[in-house]
Amino acid sequence: MAAMTVSPVLTVGFDLDMTLIDSRPGIRAAYLALAERTGTYIDADLVVTRLGPPPETELAHWYPADRVAAMADLYRSLYPEHGVPGASALPGAREAIAAVRAAGGRAIVVTAKHEPNARLQVDHLGLRPDAVVGDLWAEQKARALREHGASVYVGDHIGDVLGARAAGALSVTVPTGPISAEDLRTAGADVVLTDLTEFPAWLTGHLEKADS
Repeated sequence: MAAMTVSPVLTVGFDLDMTLIDSRPGIRAAYLALAERTGTYIDADLVVTRLGPPPETELAHWYPADRVAAMADLYRSLYPEHGVPGASALPGAREAIAAVRAAGGRAIVVTAKHEPNARLQVDHLGLRPDAVVGDLWAEQKARALREHGASVYVGDHIGDVLGARAAGALSVTVPTGPISAEDLRTAGADVVLTDLTEFPAWLTGHLEKADS
């Protein structure tokens, strides 16, 4: 059995794609590279409007079922060259991580992105979270959130709401991805911010309420 991570008073989990980073240009480039490599048409502009789930979900729209797993592996192998350089930090991302640290806590990334690629991505952008856990989607994210003792999980997708709820963590969301603020609320998000620039002030208020 894996050892449980001992958490400080505060651990906040963050999703990666479209929460901390705008990965659309890089993902688009990686899908175009995959299309060129395989000779299969992929509408990469459509792909980047529905980010969130693992690539197998998207690739099922473009390849026969018996080729999806292999195409997902190929996509992941193309991502370091084509995907990583195309991403940028979203407004407030660095400040959100810094706010957690300033409160004496740990900021971790829990993402559906392939973990080696997620690590390359955060290193490339200099985000420096305290831990990166990849290859987890929706309720699967609860495993990492529980292991790290996260009490808050921040994401942009309904899958992130499901992961937070399954872990017993507060679901904080930002409609910076494909899901609207209204749909995030309907899915059960506890908090909907406009974007991560609002996170430091929200965290301050949240911690003050917890201490009162």
